[in-house]
Amino acid sequence: MRRVIRPALFVLLMLCLGLPFSAKTLDSAKSAYDKGQDAEARQNYEQAFDYFKQAYSLKPKDLRYRAAFERTRFLAASAEVHHGQILRDAGKLDEAAVQFQKALETDPSSFIAQQELKRTQQMIREEQNPQPQAVSPGTNALRRRLETAQGPVELTPLSNVPITLKVTEKSNVIYETVGKLAGINVLFDPDYTPRQVRIELNGVTLEDALEIISFETKTFWRPVTSNTIFVAQDNPAKRKELEQNVIKTFYLSNLSQPTELQDVVNAMRTILEVSRIQQLPSQGAIVVRGTPDQVALAQKLVDDLDKAKPEVLIEVAVMQVSRDKSHTLGINPPTSVTVALQPNISTSTGSTGSTTTTGTSSSSNGLSLNTIANLNATDFQVTIPQATASALMSDSNTRVIQNPQIRALDGQKATLKIGDRVPVATGSFQPGIGGVGINPLVNTQFQYLDVGVNIEITPRVHAGREISLKMTMDVSDVDSYVSIGGISQPVIGQRKIENEIRLKDGEVSLLGGMMEDSKTKALAGIPGLSSIPILKYLFAQDTSDHSTNEIVFVLVPHIIRGPDTSHSAADMLDVGTANALVLRHSNGKPVTPATAPVTPVAPGAPGATPQSPTPQNQAPPVQPGAAAGTFLFDPPTLSQAKGSTFTVNVMVSGGQNVYSVPVQLNYDPNQLQVVNVSNGGFLSQDGQAVALVHRDDPVTGTLQITATRPPGAGGVSGQGAVVTLTFMAKGPGQSALTITRGGARDPSMQPIAMSGAQAAVTIQ
Repeated sequence: MRRVIRPALFVLLMLCLGLPFSAKTLDSAKSAYDKGQDAEARQNYEQAFDYFKQAYSLKPKDLRYRAAFERTRFLAASAEVHHGQILRDAGKLDEAAVQFQKALETDPSSFIAQQELKRTQQMIREEQNPQPQAVSPGTNALRRRLETAQGPVELTPLSNVPITLKVTEKSNVIYETVGKLAGINVLFDPDYTPRQVRIELNGVTLEDALEIISFETKTFWRPVTSNTIFVAQDNPAKRKELEQNVIKTFYLSNLSQPTELQDVVNAMRTILEVSRIQQLPSQGAIVVRGTPDQVALAQKLVDDLDKAKPEVLIEVAVMQVSRDKSHTLGINPPTSVTVALQPNISTSTGSTGSTTTTGTSSSSNGLSLNTIANLNATDFQVTIPQATASALMSDSNTRVIQNPQIRALDGQKATLKIGDRVPVATGSFQPGIGGVGINPLVNTQFQYLDVGVNIEITPRVHAGREISLKMTMDVSDVDSYVSIGGISQPVIGQRKIENEIRLKDGEVSLLGGMMEDSKTKALAGIPGLSSIPILKYLFAQDTSDHSTNEIVFVLVPHIIRGPDTSHSAADMLDVGTANALVLRHSNGKPVTPATAPVTPVAPGAPGATPQSPTPQNQAPPVQPGAAAGTFLFDPPTLSQAKGSTFTVNVMVSGGQNVYSVPVQLNYDPNQLQVVNVSNGGFLSQDGQAVALVHRDDPVTGTLQITATRPPGAGGVSGQGAVVTLTFMAKGPGQSALTITRGGARDPSMQPIAMSGAQAAVTIQ
């Protein structure tokens, strides 16, 4: 017995301990659910979702809690996305990213949260200027071969120093001069015939200089290697023969219809004039072969056009409210009296004291003339209907609410039908049999009509988070049936709205209530007495009936995937002319033209091909091992008054076979200002023209000069002034003119070692 009692007591004790815990859990879940309902009523969906999630966690088997939890998940995520968009618009990118991440945790299936988080993270990376990551090498021979295959050739000059040049010479000489300045090789097409032109370049980059020359000389150039260009006459045949070709495969990942791939291909063919293009619908890919600029623009078109279509979720509320209110009050009095003869009439006559009874049959109410004279009150029957007292009031309400949700792509029609399909006869026929006789059977054709709630919506997402909705909403039901041609046909009542509206994301639109209001009032009673106030209820009955029927349509659109547009889509690009599609490239560095004027070269004089400075915008350093020479300033010391101008010659002493002289000198920009740089005569002592290229930086006080003899001319030797510098004294003080870097080159462009020099200028 003890063995049975002890386990029972233990189980009873556990039940007693568990009941309070279970009740506490139930109370906590109910309390959280009630709080969630209050928050949802206030449209605080984030807080409502947290409460419903808490209730669902405590009671996961309760379908009521689960339904509320799932219902508010999307609304809470949408509210968090909207909050993040506000933060991002305010410039708070980090806080916005946290908000979008929170929305993604709330609803992992939210595309708009993923999209906005990705966009915000990209904006943060752009602010931080991340370095591009290197591509890892392939793991097999084919991959390595592809990775080591050279892409489009990019021209890489040795110097990015802006070019200043004024010359009148044949176009091939001008190309070679610019090539020498930038340290690149220039090749010419054998069919090209140079012509003499005049070119003025002031502080332009190499790319701009080549574009200007090609435009002026009606030629085009293409890079062969990173330091070599090929020049030919500009015509379609030569371009087709000489221009580079590259190949690239583009994969479009956001195709929703087969025609979209064809639209992109048509855009490439029309805009870029790409003839070698193949679409692969099975792979959603496009293979393009063309010039590097054409393929680069094709990449831009794919990036701009291959975007996921926006998507919209539309909450639809169809509310129908019917109310019927009636009352009947008063006494319904008799309004008619019926007087009829008795079924049997007996009379007494006697002349001798005897009584004679004459009767009429029950089947006949006829009277003889003798009988009429003997009628009295007992021979008639009066019938008065009964009076009815009524005091009745009825009030009935009917409410029908349907709240479907429709999700649709931008520009795609979405249809929702809730109800029945009702058959309607459209025709009847009676076929014959073999042409002889008539078939007694009649065949009737039917079509089915959708009766109920029918919604068709086509959304269109615009900029600024606005949505256009082209919609047709139809609410219908079967009112009654009528017989047409022996067939019972339904009579369908219909309420329909067809319009197009534009709403903000989350904006509530009331499409208008279609309201029916019917009032009926009746008074039945004794004439005259039924019109007396108050007393009329004793002699009449008052009946009143009031019925209303109202239908309201409510729409609330939500953008769950917005339009994805990049900043580059709004930028304009220079793509050349109508005959030649060419992209102009920029090195990203501003070009500062020289402030000092360029010494003009006499018309008709031969061109020059000076060697440009090094990429550090400095003259080449002294190279040992060659014949030594010396730079000198003439005069070495000067004393000038403030505001005056003076000249200083840069001399070469002991130079042997000098062809080009690049130098860099520094001065105090607070004391001196460069006015002019002119030829000194040393390099032109045999009558050859000298090309001067210089750049002055008045901020740092750096002057770079390159003086070069024309191509094919030999070098010169001896002593003389290479250039003459003209300065203006700006303020009192002392300034030193110092050649910090310099040298000379022979006709084969080999360096000649030169020693530096310094001059002192005193301004009073």
